[in-house]
Amino acid sequence: MQCTNCGNPKVIYKREQSGQLLCKDCFIQSIEKKAIKTIKKEKLLDKGDKVLVALSGGKDSVTTLEVLNSFRERHIIDLCAVTVDEGIANYRQEGVDIATRHAQRLGIEHKVVSLKEDYGITLDEIMQRENHRGSCTYCGVFRRTIINKAAREMGATKIATGHNLDDEVQGIMMNYLEGNTDNLTKLGAKTESQAKEFTVKIKPLREIPEREIGLYVVAKELEVHFDSCPYAMQSFRGEVSEAINQLAEKHPTIKYSTLRGYDKIKNILKDEMQKEYAHGRCSRCGEPSANDLCKACSFLEELGL
Repeated sequence: MQCTNCGNPKVIYKREQSGQLLCKDCFIQSIEKKAIKTIKKEKLLDKGDKVLVALSGGKDSVTTLEVLNSFRERHIIDLCAVTVDEGIANYRQEGVDIATRHAQRLGIEHKVVSLKEDYGITLDEIMQRENHRGSCTYCGVFRRTIINKAAREMGATKIATGHNLDDEVQGIMMNYLEGNTDNLTKLGAKTESQAKEFTVKIKPLREIPEREIGLYVVAKELEVHFDSCPYAMQSFRGEVSEAINQLAEKHPTIKYSTLRGYDKIKNILKDEMQKEYAHGRCSRCGEPSANDLCKACSFLEELGL
């Protein structure tokens, strides 16, 4: 076998959906080019942006940082990063340490924040409560709120997350199956709000499969935290992920077709269903909210905090 691009006989990867064979160097270049293509196609960056990377230390966020740093090196954007410590014993600290080392390697501003400091409770403590809503429900809401606050404090104009193709397709299917049409409007490569307190969110890796990002960090010898969250497979997202992956074994292009189908209807969904969060404030924390309490504060009240 030879690399489809350069003829190198040392092939490390075959793309099932296209049959393309790639050597190490061509594979690395293909991932970076694909991310950059998404950035340009979706107009995710503007010259002079200060982009905050939600840096967990895992493969997706480290890859996002690596791709965006190429724009920083060309003086197109500035970079900073925030790492959220959710408070998961025997799991989270390694990722925090790796994220810190990457920020130091690149010489960028970096902040570590935690659920314990902001909300007085860790994810482990939440999951010990009876009748909890599930780890991903709390983690997602609290993380988004904390990261958005950090972006304002650090003067960021964009927040970049490491959502990959698998993450996006899981989000689409989860919200559809749950009938959550409001959340469906908030997916996509770029998320904006009329409320100025919400920083624009971008997803440069949105069209890259999770397995390819895993191979990318290995090929580039980037230090990452590979362990999965211990709560992940207990969640509804884990069930949806397993079902989609089983379908993809027989239908290799199904993740891309799901994403493309969603992209064709997302603007219609947004126009018809999206709530405007600029019209109200949370009575407890003052953040923009469609209801008296924002989602984070409503969860805190449920937890008695």
